[in-house]
Amino acid sequence: MKVKRTERGWAGHFICANRCRFRRNTLLEKGEVRIVVSSVGLMEKWTGDPRQDRNVSGFETIGCGRYYETMVFHAEPAPSRYFDADVSRGVNFSAPWCIAEIDADDKANAQHDAVVAEIEERMAAGEFDNANDQAHFSEVSDSEWRIK
Repeated sequence: MKVKRTERGWAGHFICANRCRFRRNTLLEKGEVRIVVSSVGLMEKWTGDPRQDRNVSGFETIGCGRYYETMVFHAEPAPSRYFDADVSRGVNFSAPWCIAEIDADDKANAQHDAVVAEIEERMAAGEFDNANDQAHFSEVSDSEWRIK
């Protein structure tokens, strides 16, 4: 079965993503398995009261020494309208994931694409085929799941 790839127009992770000028979110689907690759970066440094006047005074890191990052997560379990990232279910990968320089959107796009390619290849090989099996989860409430 082929992996379906959908580019989406919102950030897939990061609490301050609304301040990031760079945002990519790719949903990968193979059958019932859905994985989100999310990249953010170039976070604006706001001064003053952002509820009134948002003054941008440069950029700040989004983590320790990095201005861009890519992360991967399993999507929310079905049924879900958008299959957004379930940030409690991260996926490890070997491709580079962070960039420590400002104004590197081209590098961030290449980084994101490399991670997508790695995850697509692993999905096509069947590595995640049982990832959404309910036996791997215990129900906590109607809307929250935790890994056993």
